[in-house]
Amino acid sequence: MLEDRFLLRREWLRRTGTILGGTAILQVTPLLEGQAKHAANKDKDEDEEISPAEDLMREHGVLKRVLLIYRDIVGRIDAGRDFPPAVVMSSARLIRSFVEDYHEKLEEDYLFPRFRKANRLVDLVDVLYQQHQKGRILTDRTMQLSAAAAIKDAGQPGNLRNYLHEFVRMYEPHEAREDTVLFPAFRKIVSKNEYDSLGEEFEKKENQFFHGDGFEKNVDAVARLEKELGIYDLAQFTPKI
Repeated sequence: MLEDRFLLRREWLRRTGTILGGTAILQVTPLLEGQAKHAANKDKDEDEEISPAEDLMREHGVLKRVLLIYRDIVGRIDAGRDFPPAVVMSSARLIRSFVEDYHEKLEEDYLFPRFRKANRLVDLVDVLYQQHQKGRILTDRTMQLSAAAAIKDAGQPGNLRNYLHEFVRMYEPHEAREDTVLFPAFRKIVSKNEYDSLGEEFEKKENQFFHGDGFEKNVDAVARLEKELGIYDLAQFTPKI
């Protein structure tokens, strides 16, 4: 009798367990799918998070590509070859908007004051700031001389060449010093929370200033200028050895 009751109970549990299990599967599956989607979105968000130093360094990549454009124009002037003034003007305007009005403003508003307050690398910060001001003067003169009317003046290509050369000569060591000294040190003078919040602040500023992803937009702009000059194809710079 006891054995019969045990068997009946076992059969009941087996049947109800199948039903309940099926119901549970129906209920749990959407839950698991939601958790998986949330995890995927979280991973995506984490992948898209960029630290302040990384953000500034990749912006230096845009600057470096414009410096290569300037170098190409200098080479053409030195060789007595024609060059497109519109490319020089567009490059200088990109420097003004993306580098000077945005990128350098971040450094001057968020990095330089913190180094001065911490009494760290103050001499370097002072030189970098002075170079920002000199760069603006060179950009003003470059835009003035890259106008089509100015280019027709026989003496102006030489002056334009000198302004471009001086800009490149200053900014190559400028950005290299920031990438290897200033930006790594910045992480050490602020707390982790402050550092992380600045990454969010930089992203917010970028979206406000450029009405979207300013980095992507300016990378595309540089690529178009490189194509106009015929220097976009990276393979052409590989030495034939």
